[in-house]
Amino acid sequence: MTEQTMHTAQSIRETMQRGLPSVGTWLQLPSADVAEILGAAGYQWVAADLEHGAFSRSQLPDVFRAVSLGGTAPFARVAHCDMTGIKAALDSGAQGLIFPMIETRAQLDEAISWALYPPAGTRGVGFCRGNLYGRNFDHGMAQAAETVFVAQIEHIRAVENIDDILSHPRLDAIMVGPYDLSGSMDCTGDFAHPQFTAALARIESAAKARQIPMGLHIVSPDPAELARRTAQGYRFIAYGLDAVFLWNAAQNPAAAPR
Repeated sequence: MTEQTMHTAQSIRETMQRGLPSVGTWLQLPSADVAEILGAAGYQWVAADLEHGAFSRSQLPDVFRAVSLGGTAPFARVAHCDMTGIKAALDSGAQGLIFPMIETRAQLDEAISWALYPPAGTRGVGFCRGNLYGRNFDHGMAQAAETVFVAQIEHIRAVENIDDILSHPRLDAIMVGPYDLSGSMDCTGDFAHPQFTAALARIESAAKARQIPMGLHIVSPDPAELARRTAQGYRFIAYGLDAVFLWNAAQNPAAAPR
């Protein structure tokens, strides 16, 4: 039996800083069993999608514990960049946060402030699952300072403000949301549209200049596409998601396609 690799927020950050890709996946089905399977599947991180998934607050500790069993770091995409959602994810044990729909530096400032304890931020201090209800209080405080922060760039307004957004000293990576970004320019899903390709080029150029790892979501699992995107320089990659993995493998080969 080989020794299990333990991925942490800091090891994931260091992977990206070395110019290597950090590959994770999305969890949308509110099941600790599914979380345990994905946590043991070799990803560096598994993010519970609180924006589009059906998770309740009480399910998060079990889901994050299950992810951690496989040596994988539990992340969360919060539903909204507000104090309540950010605190709930972190108190439950998330080691990384993905912030949706960041359009301005002020939004990112506020979100990261809510995620960090004083004096670095304004997160409320208390006993929680993240510090084993006070037993590991000091360790929990130190671990919280290492949280990975990823901003999703999903609107043309974010592109217009990209340099300011990327200038935040605690930002670890960005992730482009192509459908929302194209929709904000009235070309939803048309990734060959000149406006979209120009916006993407501007994001890529700004991220490269700031040396901020750039990410994306490969929705349909495809090893060749993963290799292609990695070769293009993407460093924070979400590969598939639980429901798509299930759907792709669940088809009855004897049944007619629906």
